Amino acid sequence: MRVLLVVAYDGTNYCGWQVQNNGETIEGVLNRELSALFGEEIEVIGASRTDSGVHSLGNVAVFDTATRMPAEKIVYALNKRLPEDIRIQKSCQVADSFHPRKHVCTKTYEYRILNREFELPLQRLNSYFFRRKLDIEKMKEACPFFLGEHDFKSFCSVHTQAETTVRTIYSLTVEQEDSLIKIHVTGSGFLYNMVRILAGTLIQVGIGAYRPEEMAAMIEAKDRQAAGPTAPACGLTLIGMQYEEWPELTELNI
Repeated sequence: MRVLLVVAYDGTNYCGWQVQNNGETIEGVLNRELSALFGEEIEVIGASRTDSGVHSLGNVAVFDTATRMPAEKIVYALNKRLPEDIRIQKSCQVADSFHPRKHVCTKTYEYRILNREFELPLQRLNSYFFRRKLDIEKMKEACPFFLGEHDFKSFCSVHTQAETTVRTIYSLTVEQEDSLIKIHVTGSGFLYNMVRILAGTLIQVGIGAYRPEEMAAMIEAKDRQAAGPTAPACGLTLIGMQYEEWPELTELNI
């Protein structure tokens, strides 16, 4: 059977999602512990291959297994084996044809900026500390320029291997709660480092380095040098995702 997992993790101590030779990864831990649990070779397929240091509340992964354990019980057995910075939120059986990267999916990310004079130790792992005062209203003014379908070549790493750099952003908001600024973005998919570059650009708007109306020209340029810097990975969290073709999965709150 094919089993779907909703995976939450603190990415601080990992070299990203995807298995690598030079360090521990989320995918590597899941493969190792699932294989040990079921006594068979397991390789998960993840929906979002998050970068080193990036966090998740609801990444999605699937794997195939011959186990007779009910799919909904796997979450309990697996969590007993996982390190404390990785926790499965749900497990369920899905159709054998379900692939987390090959079906239409809407993803939501949050970028957190701690904007105050001094750091707060409890937020050091999931927020980017930025001392210089940010103009939240200017950051909000910049958001509408990104909405809709655009070629986001200016907002992705030059190392991206995507076939096309066209993506659709459905919503982009900036909110402030005391000294914590949250950038929320929902889209049809995101390019390599795209959300972190968006966040880095909005931060530059917030300090007055760019005017909000300059965003249109940045997008039109289709040149990585035209946009702002890539914000640090520690502030980024994958909130979750929705699959339009699989409405039965909406009850998973992913």
